[in-house]
Amino acid sequence: MRERFLFDGAEDAAVTILLAHGAGAPMDSASMEASTKALASAGFRVARFEFGYMAERRISGARKPPPRAETLQPEYIAAVTELGATGSLIIGGKSMGGRVASMIADELYSSGEITGLVCLGYPFHPPGKPGQLRTKHLLELKTPTLICQGTRDEFGTREQITNYPLSSSIEFLWLEDGDHDLKPRKNVSGFTAADHLRSMAGTVGAWAKRLRA
Repeated sequence: MRERFLFDGAEDAAVTILLAHGAGAPMDSASMEASTKALASAGFRVARFEFGYMAERRISGARKPPPRAETLQPEYIAAVTELGATGSLIIGGKSMGGRVASMIADELYSSGEITGLVCLGYPFHPPGKPGQLRTKHLLELKTPTLICQGTRDEFGTREQITNYPLSSSIEFLWLEDGDHDLKPRKNVSGFTAADHLRSMAGTVGAWAKRLRA
């Protein structure tokens, strides 16, 4: 039976980051593994968990469409409770996982359960459908938030997102030529995926320190 959480980083780290996976890939996908290792190397304790539908896929092998993000909110809240992190807790995730976290962030932030939200490739709209925005709840978001986004992400490019009326609580790290997994084309940008992951982890580290100051 798979463990409820996957952990990386020192157990006594001052800050824990709880991450949920994207819609189509599990918590131990290559992208999640790489991002987690980078954050752990930056001094965080990182915990990953899976939503029920993804855990069921491992058993059945059937790739049914994921549930609506809104219906996953109780599962994320339950994960926060079960994790029982000591010290500072930041929630977030990859793509849909970050979106679900953003939907519950203000509730947890106002109660003092979390200090911030970090999203790795936020799905601002479905690919090829820039008119179907998933930003309504981001207009008044009060939780300190860092979104790490590739400039050519098909779920929201830099050119598109710059024009969105988002909350002033949201900060961005733009990763040049990065896709939805933050990966650049080295022959275009001069950067490697490892370069971008180091930048991501370092920026999250500096941002988290400001939250605790």
